[in-house]
Amino acid sequence: MGWNKDGSTVKAVYCDTRFEGVVLESRVKYGGKVEYKVASEPFYVASLKSIRSVVLVDEDDIIADFGVMEYGCE
Repeated sequence: MGWNKDGSTVKAVYCDTRFEGVVLESRVKYGGKVEYKVASEPFYVASLKSIRSVVLVDEDDIIADFGVMEYGCE
């Protein structure tokens, strides 16, 4: 898989908290690292004492990429 994961469901780590969500946007940052904007069900981040539903994570924080998941009736 390439660096562009737009629409993919991923499992990632944000501030020591594991979560699962869908990549909204992929971008290459200055310096060459890839960053992803990921939307998920709201989850609590203990280190920040707040609830997040959209976060930015680096490519190193992605644990698993499940690809684009199709939902619908057949």
